[in-house]
Amino acid sequence: MKRRHFLATTGLSLGLALTVSTVAWAENAKLKIGFVGVTSGPAAAWGISNQRSMETRAAWLNELGGVDIGGTVYDVEIVPFDDQKDPKRAIAGMEKMAQEGIHYVVGPNVDDGAAAVRPVAEQNGIMYFPYAFPKELYTPPASNAILGMVANYQSGPAIYKYLMENKGVKKVAFIAGNESDPLSQRDSGAAAARELGLEVVSDSVTYQMDTTDFTPVLLPVIQAAPDLLVLSGVSPANAPQLIRSARELGYAGLISTETAQDAAVLAEGAGELANGFISVGGASTPELASDAMREFVDRYTKMFGEYNDESNTKVYALEYIIETLKANPAAIDNVEEFKKTMDTFEAPNPFMVGDAKLTYVGTTSFGQKRQVSVPLVVNEFKDGKFETLFVAQVD
Repeated sequence: MKRRHFLATTGLSLGLALTVSTVAWAENAKLKIGFVGVTSGPAAAWGISNQRSMETRAAWLNELGGVDIGGTVYDVEIVPFDDQKDPKRAIAGMEKMAQEGIHYVVGPNVDDGAAAVRPVAEQNGIMYFPYAFPKELYTPPASNAILGMVANYQSGPAIYKYLMENKGVKKVAFIAGNESDPLSQRDSGAAAARELGLEVVSDSVTYQMDTTDFTPVLLPVIQAAPDLLVLSGVSPANAPQLIRSARELGYAGLISTETAQDAAVLAEGAGELANGFISVGGASTPELASDAMREFVDRYTKMFGEYNDESNTKVYALEYIIETLKANPAAIDNVEEFKKTMDTFEAPNPFMVGDAKLTYVGTTSFGQKRQVSVPLVVNEFKDGKFETLFVAQVD
């Protein structure tokens, strides 16, 4: 009896062992994609949108069985790092990615951070997708950074020209936070405005990033009587404060920015005073959105309880990484192969209707293809939500 019991138990154990072995063998490989960006502080909305977009799309792809790259099926794993909008922490984040053997990273979200991580990325064979605008990141000899959105020097002129032709804007004023990102955006915006023939009536007023009373800062700008007030590089937290202060000072003209914003933050901080505020939006409108984009929005909302329109743009970086790896599986651990693929890369765009394609652009601005192709969608805030003002395309 004991012997028969032993044999039965042994057979059961062997069966279980084979089952466990089969499950382990069938488990997908892991494709780790990093995110280094700001998810805390006044600019948190920018990075949170990035990370949530990546996590939503990764969960969706994994639910579908993973992604097939060169005959190997991978589950996508997002590895996040909050750089707190601090260049030193951004460097630490990129070093963490290098230590984990990650070759593809989304972020950072600001100019200083994107510039700071460049040496780490180049030395460790990392391609990164910043949401930052300095041209030197994307022009030769630099080659590891890919701009993940439309730059202010691309969107600014488009916005100014539209407002000149449709709203009769003739005079423009700029105000910027006293940090490198907004100051750089102010300078390029003012130069673009002058080139279009606009009269720049103010472009030297700045504010400290921890300002809470914007009235004395804005007063001289408002007194210059601009038709358009540009909030250069304004963070989502500061935008409603500036808008409210300008309106309470009696300014009745147009207000715009080239940075993406959060409708919920605007509604909470400025209410109806934010109506008419113009900003760069997500790379999709109801008319452009495919069924896949609508499902992405639905999945994102269910995962996080809310949605940020900017994620219509932020969903793209992960898609570009995965589709480029599919086009050249040798790039899975060799970014030089990734770079070789970019010039001729083309894949269906799942998030837009029609025959839209994923391609790399940027030749006009950078002399090489170091930018993802997403539509330039410009929004106008109205009664708690964004409405599309116009849509354009960047080369």
